Order: sequence, then C-alpha cells, then structure tokens
Amino acid sequence: MSRNPILSDKAFGDTAVDDRPTPAQEWQQAQNTAAAPDAAFATPHTAPPGDVDRSGKLMSLGGVSAATLVMFAFLLVGAWYGWTLVTETPVLEPLPGEATATATLDSPGIMIGALLLALGLALVTAFKPKAARFTAVPYALLEGVVLGAISHLYNVQFEGIVAQAILCTFGVFLAMLVLYGLRILRATPRFVKGVIGATFGIMFLYLGSFIFSLFSGSAPSFLTSASPLSIGISVVIVIVAALNLILDFDFIENGSKRGLPRYMDWYAAFGLMVTLVWLYLEMLRLLSKIRQ
Repeated sequence: MSRNPILSDKAFGDTAVDDRPTPAQEWQQAQNTAAAPDAAFATPHTAPPGDVDRSGKLMSLGGVSAATLVMFAFLLVGAWYGWTLVTETPVLEPLPGEATATATLDSPGIMIGALLLALGLALVTAFKPKAARFTAVPYALLEGVVLGAISHLYNVQFEGIVAQAILCTFGVFLAMLVLYGLRILRATPRFVKGVIGATFGIMFLYLGSFIFSLFSGSAPSFLTSASPLSIGISVVIVIVAALNLILDFDFIENGSKRGLPRYMDWYAAFGLMVTLVWLYLEMLRLLSKIRQ
C-alpha cells in the first residue's frame, strides 16, 4: 500500500486487513466443496471469515474523482478571490526586459490567515482521515485564496507564467497517470522509499531555508536565484513532486480494491490535491527562474 506522507497506511485503520483466507480456511473450504458440490447452488453465499464487511458505501474511483472535482471547484473560487487581493500599478516607462507593472498585496493579513487555517486543516485531515469529509472543501477554498494571490504576484512580474504553470502541471499529471496506468512506473517498496526519502529531504531543505531567512532577511541564493544550480534544484523538486503522484494513484487504486469506507474518497482527493498544489507552486518557481 502507498507510503505517501499524506496518504499513509495509517489511514486504513481497522479496514486495512488482508482479505485472503488463511491456509487452514482454504483447506476447510475445499473439504466442504468436495463433500457437497451442489451446496453452493442450494444455499446463499457465505463470506469467508477473513473478508471485510462490504455491505456499506465503499471507496471507489468514481467517488474519488467526484470529490476531487468538487475540491477543485472550490479551489478555483478561492483562487479568484485571492487574485483580487493583488493590485497592479502600471510602470510608466519600463526599461527593456523589466515588468510593465508592479504588484501590491492589499490584504496580507487575509492571505496569511488563509495560509495558517489551510495548514491547520491539512494537519487535522492528515491525522484524522474521517474528518476529510468536512475539512477537504474548506481546505481547498483557503488554499485557493493563497494560490490566487501568489499566482497574481508571479503573473505581474512574468506575464503569462500562470497559464504556463497550469498547462505544465496538467501535462505532468496526465503523463504520470499514463505511466502508472501502463505500469511503467509502479509503487514498489524501493520506489516508495526513494520518493518518500526525497520528499522529506526537500521538506528539511524548506525548513532550513526558512530558518536561514529569519536570521539573514532573505532565503539562500541557491534556492531563489536564476543560476544553473538553482534551476537544477527546482527541476529535481518538480520531479520528486511528480513522482508523488504515483503514490497517490497507488493509494487510490488499492483503496478502491480493498473496499475502504466511503469517507476515504475525500481523504484520497485531499492527498491528491496537496500533491498537485505543491507541483504547481514548484512549476511557478522553476518557470520564473528560467524566464529570468
């Protein structure tokens, strides 16, 4: 099962049990079948003792898709509002190669508040999968506000970069989906360990950069400049973010097959959105460095 930092095996709780009967149960079933071959036609089917109860509503690919679409609808609403929080001021006589306008964030408090609330909801959802039914939509709305404001700030400096980042993110998503569907990329134990290790390494890099900026007033240049090293780091981060999609797909596929509860639709959609948001932001950073 997937070891995605968000879509972890802990989310499976008591439902993540092995559906296969034990050898003793298989032997007993074989003996019963040999003794009464026609019994299966005369009596209702009885599930083996090791089977999970599947009588209620269960997780499905369609359910995850529907939950993801709902979340993205609210994300777009939030992004529209976040976009309006940024005001553009035209530059009267811009120099060649410079931006034709400057951007001002009118209400930084709203953006910071939305960011903190979204982070809080993400932590609650990550540790309480059952809460995903109630936290996924508010998270998408708040995350949309943050993305909308950040996207507008980038777009003022690099015109058209938002459309490029969206197309690149969507293209990577489709490419990963095809590679996973064709089983070219699979969530093997070694693959999972490698992706998770790289992901946590990037998280520590972000944390170190944040601590460094608190004391120096700016982030390390090798992360923010347009140098070949900085661009190379961004490319690696984008690749790791893309590979996390394979873990998301693996969780969704196996969760649907194993008959997890219906609320896991929202949990899986939440994990998928976290990965896509991260991928989009890293695409923005990479494209901005290239265009510099």
